[in-house]
Amino acid sequence: MRVLWVCNIMLPVIAKQLGESYSVREGWLSGILDRLLDRKKDEIELGICFPVEAEKDGLRAEMKLGKWGRQVVCYGFAQDLSHPERYEEGIELCFARILSHFKPDLVHIFGTEFPHAYACAKVYHRPERTLVGLQGLMCACARAYMAGLPASVQKSRTLRDRLRHDSMRQQQEKFFLRAAREERLLKCVGHVAGRTPFDKKTVAAINPDAAYHFMNETMRPGFYRGEWEPKRCRRYEIFVSQADYPLKGFHDLLQAMKEILQDYPEAGIVVAGNSVLGMDGPVSRLKLPAYGKYLRRLIRENGLSGKVRPLGQLQEEEMKQAFLGCHVFVCPSYMENSPNSVGEAQLLGVPVVASDAGGIPGIVEDGVGGLLYPCGDVHALAQVVKKVFSSDDFARRLGESQRAVSAEKYDGERNYETLRQIYKEICSA
Repeated sequence: MRVLWVCNIMLPVIAKQLGESYSVREGWLSGILDRLLDRKKDEIELGICFPVEAEKDGLRAEMKLGKWGRQVVCYGFAQDLSHPERYEEGIELCFARILSHFKPDLVHIFGTEFPHAYACAKVYHRPERTLVGLQGLMCACARAYMAGLPASVQKSRTLRDRLRHDSMRQQQEKFFLRAAREERLLKCVGHVAGRTPFDKKTVAAINPDAAYHFMNETMRPGFYRGEWEPKRCRRYEIFVSQADYPLKGFHDLLQAMKEILQDYPEAGIVVAGNSVLGMDGPVSRLKLPAYGKYLRRLIRENGLSGKVRPLGQLQEEEMKQAFLGCHVFVCPSYMENSPNSVGEAQLLGVPVVASDAGGIPGIVEDGVGGLLYPCGDVHALAQVVKKVFSSDDFARRLGESQRAVSAEKYDGERNYETLRQIYKEICSA
């Protein structure tokens, strides 16, 4: 069974062999690959293709990966991921070459958000043998992008936004362009793999004829080891994994902090990922987007000077330590399907507070797998964070109960076997 994976990044295990830099995004995909590579024999013959810089377009490499030296054929195709709203016809020629060389029995496309997903499905032109693994859904993200921001903030622009033609409204338009291409993709494939009632309902509305396969994700290996303990955490520290654009709802948390600080004046926020706060001096402030400028305003207005600490991009172990060191993990997003950050927190037993947006209620059972609050309700957000802070026994019980649930949900061996069965079902039809 020859299966071609179409990925959004060069996976770390491949990048290390090629001597290239790599991203730690989409760690769950490395988790699936690790399970395959752990097997000395398997009926799956794997090819993996991924975006590369223009000068490496057409890259082809046969690698022996994992402890058993499993043969994997790797392909690179040129694509500018900084402008995912653009569709260049030339990418179809890249996939024609890749598909002709590898001759897959099945193509598994991970995600709907980039042009290469639609290009590959279009060129392969075998919907009955094409599987799309759902991540975020662009159609829902585009609609929710402004995340309740005041109209005056939505239309504001900084010098950086003008020079880059990248204001918040322009960013939302780009999301709508990606959503339109996502719809074309979902309409031309026969199979999708998802994991929440939300994504199943959304896809059914676009393509009711597509077969839906349920499959949970597998997290990065490090998150299956370690356990959160209130006595070892930094008291009243709130951890957020991403906050660089409105959809992630960081502005709601900043507003909720005013109420949180009334009862817990020692509370503070640490935030991972790309920072738009301009805290690295005058030059960084000149590069502020309008959303970053608004966040700085909220920090001033809510008395949060010195209370917000950007961590930047974190590697796997650094991310794990940020989880274990915080008092609560907060996901205030206005739209998610099943965020990996929530899954990683659950595996470690970190208390989770999350909005009830999109697919989050499908992976967080309120009061069992975390605490949910109505999306956009700043007061409710403050209340549930304070509930975690108010009792170590409650926080521990919350973490322990979600660890038990998530250990089964994110079990790598079980998820890999599910994936193999999906492949076999599709190829035998």
